[in-house]
Amino acid sequence: MEELLEILNDLNPDVDYETEERLIDGKVYDSFKIITLISMISDTFDIELGPEHLIPENFNSAKAMWEMIQRIQEGEE
Repeated sequence: MEELLEILNDLNPDVDYETEERLIDGKVYDSFKIITLISMISDTFDIELGPEHLIPENFNSAKAMWEMIQRIQEGEE
């Protein structure tokens, strides 16, 4: 989770990722940041994010992203 928080803080250090739950729905991240985030997550965690993963629910909070990453790493998705 620390690596994910580092990525998120690099993209936008002004956000409290412990409490924010509307990164996408609240338009905290624009399309450029979302594309950058997807690329950074893929590279850092050595996972492939397919179209089925690219839904707001998976990216609205750090917790949701972390849970998605874990599911992919464990082969559940």
